[in-house]
Amino acid sequence: MKPKDPIKLGVPQGAALKEAIGAARRAAAKGIKKRELLARVCAVLESPADFADDEVFGALSEALTAHPEAAAARTFQPRESPAPYRIWGAGLEAGAIEQMNHACALPVSTAGALMPDAHIGYGLPIGGVLATENCVIPYAVGMDIACRMKMTVLDLPVSHIRGEEGRLRNALERETEFGVGAGFSKRHEHAVMDADWSVSPVTKKHKDKAWFQLGSSGSGNHFVEFGTLTLEKPELGLAAGTYTALLSHSGSRGTGGEVAKYYSQRAMELHPELPKHLKHLAWLALDSACGQEYWQAMLLMGRYAAANHELIHRAIAKNLGALVLADVENHHNFAWKETHFGKEVIVHRKGATPATRETLGIIPGSMATPGFVVRGKGNAESMNSASHGAGRAMSRTATKNCCSWSQAKRFLAEHDVVLISAGLDEVPMGYKDIHEVMAAQTDLVDIIARFDPKLVKMAPEEPTRRRRGSTKQ
Repeated sequence: MKPKDPIKLGVPQGAALKEAIGAARRAAAKGIKKRELLARVCAVLESPADFADDEVFGALSEALTAHPEAAAARTFQPRESPAPYRIWGAGLEAGAIEQMNHACALPVSTAGALMPDAHIGYGLPIGGVLATENCVIPYAVGMDIACRMKMTVLDLPVSHIRGEEGRLRNALERETEFGVGAGFSKRHEHAVMDADWSVSPVTKKHKDKAWFQLGSSGSGNHFVEFGTLTLEKPELGLAAGTYTALLSHSGSRGTGGEVAKYYSQRAMELHPELPKHLKHLAWLALDSACGQEYWQAMLLMGRYAAANHELIHRAIAKNLGALVLADVENHHNFAWKETHFGKEVIVHRKGATPATRETLGIIPGSMATPGFVVRGKGNAESMNSASHGAGRAMSRTATKNCCSWSQAKRFLAEHDVVLISAGLDEVPMGYKDIHEVMAAQTDLVDIIARFDPKLVKMAPEEPTRRRRGSTKQ
C-alpha cells in the first residue's frame, strides 16, 4: 500500500498516516491482500474503537482516536445553538442566508457576519465572514485565494484619460494579460519567486506555472482600469481634488486555484461525516500537518497576489512615464488570525474587506459604476469587516440570458466609460446598486474618496490562451 492510498481514504497525515503504513506492513506479513486491507482501513476509520485491541490495526485505532479531526469525523455533532451572526443590508437572497446559517451550525464556528453585497457561493456565501477555532475552511477562503484590490494615484492630468486615451489603452493592453491560462513567455522578476515554494506539494509543483502567470490578471470580474479619483478633502497624503488613478482587481491565478482545489478536497476527505449540504464547509485543524500546509500555502498566495498587482502597476506607470502619488490595496478571500470576543480565532473573509479601525480599503462597483476608498471603523459585530464590492444581483447565467450588449453599451455611454474587453456576464446590470450597498454599511466604513471608471479592460468574452513576452520590469 502506497502512502497516497490511506490519504485518499481519509486517514489524516501525521501519526495516523504513519500507523496506517505500519498496519499495511503487518497485514502484508499475514497475507492480507490490498483490497481487503483497504476495506479494513475504511472500517477502522468508521469506528476506531472497534479495533483498539487488534494486533494489526490497534496502533492505527489509537492514533485516529487521538487525532482531533478523526475524532470529529466519527459523527457530525452541530453546535447546540448556532454561532451568532448579524446581517447587513436588506433583501439578500435566501440562498446566501441559508449558507450562512449552515456555516454557523458547524461545531468549529464561533461567530459570523453577512455583508450587504452577499450572494451564493460554495460553502460560505460570497460576502460571508466566519470565525472558527483552531481551524481553517478552504472553501470559506475561496477558490481565488487572496483576491486583491490595488489603486495607484498617478501624476497624469485627468484630461489625459480622454486626450491620451490611445496611450493609456496601449499601456493596459501591453502590460498585463487576462484570462484562464494567460501569462508571459518572458518571466517577470520579483522577490516572491525567491520565497519557499516547498511549503506545500501543490505550490512546489506549480511554481513554474505561477512564474509564467506572474504579472497577469484573471478572468470573470477581474479588471485593470483607469478612472478619476475624487477627494472632497485632503486624504492619502493628497490635497482635495480630482486625480487620475489606476485600479486593478485580481488574485493568485492558476496556482491559487490549484491550492484551493487540493486542500478543499483533502478537507472533505477528512470529514466524511458532514452531510451533503455542509461538505464544502469541511475544515482543516491548524495543529495538523495538512492544516499547516494549507495555511502556509495561503500566506504564500497572498504574497504572490500582491506581487501580481505590484508588477502590473509598476509596468503601466513606467510605460506612461508617470509618477506614483499614492497607493491603497487590500485582500479579500483570505483568513486571518485575530482576537475577537476575548479569544484568538481564524476569521475567514470570503468576498469581504478588512475594516479594522483606520485601515484603508477599496470597495469597487462595476465596470461603469463608482467604487470607493474607505476607512474602517472597527465594528466588533462585523469582526472588522465590510463588503468587497457591489455584489451580484443576478448570477452569471441569468445576466447572459437577461442582458444584451446593446443595453450595456447604452449604459456605458451614459456613464462615459470606454470598455476595451469583457464578458457579457460582467455588464453593470448584473450587479447590485453600489450606492445602496454603501448606505447599508455606514457603521462599518467611512468613504474618503470616490473612483469613477473611464477606461476598462477585463478578460475577453472568449478568452484565448496566449504566450508572449513583456516589457522589462
